Amino acid sequence: MQLRVLAFVLAGGKGTRLYPLTKERAKPAVPFGGRYRIIDFVLTNLVNSGIYSTYVLIQFKSQSLLQHLRDGWEFSGLLKNHFVIPVPAQMRSQSENWYSGTADAIYQNINLIEQADPHVVIIFGADHIYRMNIREMIEFHEQKRAQATVAAIPVPKEEAKEFGVIEAAPDGRIIGFHEKNPNAPTIPSDPDSVYASMGNYVFSTSLLLKELYADAENENSTHDFGRDILPGLVGKAELFAYDFRTNRIPGDPASVRPYWRDVGTIDAFYEANMDLKSVSPDLNLYNREWPLRTAGYEDPPAKFTFDDEGRRGQAVDSVVCSGSILSGGMVKNSVIGRGVKIHTGSQVDDCILFDNVDIGRHAKIKRAILDKNVRVPPGTMIGYDLDKDRQLYHVTETGIVVVEGHRSHVDVSTIQI
Repeated sequence: MQLRVLAFVLAGGKGTRLYPLTKERAKPAVPFGGRYRIIDFVLTNLVNSGIYSTYVLIQFKSQSLLQHLRDGWEFSGLLKNHFVIPVPAQMRSQSENWYSGTADAIYQNINLIEQADPHVVIIFGADHIYRMNIREMIEFHEQKRAQATVAAIPVPKEEAKEFGVIEAAPDGRIIGFHEKNPNAPTIPSDPDSVYASMGNYVFSTSLLLKELYADAENENSTHDFGRDILPGLVGKAELFAYDFRTNRIPGDPASVRPYWRDVGTIDAFYEANMDLKSVSPDLNLYNREWPLRTAGYEDPPAKFTFDDEGRRGQAVDSVVCSGSILSGGMVKNSVIGRGVKIHTGSQVDDCILFDNVDIGRHAKIKRAILDKNVRVPPGTMIGYDLDKDRQLYHVTETGIVVVEGHRSHVDVSTIQI
């Protein structure tokens, strides 16, 4: 059977826990792993799974996200059913407001579903770092003759307050929902974990349309899938949980575990980036059968210059992206973005440097995240005196220093008059 699939990516979150990295950008547009953006992961999963019709629902601080989608995800337009299109709030609700919840975001674009007339609609978030063969989840949905399917993964019970928690029967049928409840029931076979919703859904179109219209008329609803629509379907519709642990990525050895990370805090974001530099990272960026897609930057290769004692450009246990120049500086255990310049005598340890950072001569930086376009003056020390750093920068409780970026210069057109 040829299944018509329409995808929506919810990319409108504020990402307040990632501040100040989200001060000037939407959370899905935050850089990750040197050359990627967080949203690249869900879009890669869709395209690699053979799903080419995607609307990206945007809202807060969306300019950087729009630029990235333009640079990396515009399809050729040769086929009308191949597209990745950003969609702002359409103000189609009676109150003519911004999106007020995940269900309202889809409802405000319900005309797109009715026009496309798909068999199933998939609704995925853009806030997490993960690899997923979405085709397998859709196949599970069809095999179970489900009307709605929710991707789920075990997480420590201490994190129940951060997630929608699912109660499921042995066959995967959902028998209960507990939205961000610290006392949510644990998994019967694992009392230290709860079964968390990943915020990724597959809906049969007829059920989704019916529920969206009903929810829009409900004045007591928060218009959210996790709080309102899904709990209301328990016992009324064929509702199943898809166990993400069963998901397999083409090209990965059978021993590789499915990868999913919540990078909602600075500390979690830092640790997920730091994993990439290890010899065998949990997140495999080098699987040619499942390439991670992003914008096609026209950068020169990375370059390491000078071979003089005390002035040798080096990087050890690090990721270094294109266009970067290590001119006599030393980098260890770090993730270096595009177009970074590290000058003579400088030292960068356990850091994440976003695009176009410039580290001056003899500067020393450790356990820090430097946002895009940061210029570090010669001789500066960051990460060595946290009390002093707190006066100038954002510092987490675990001592990670975040240095805010600067807006890059934007060239404007000139005309002869």
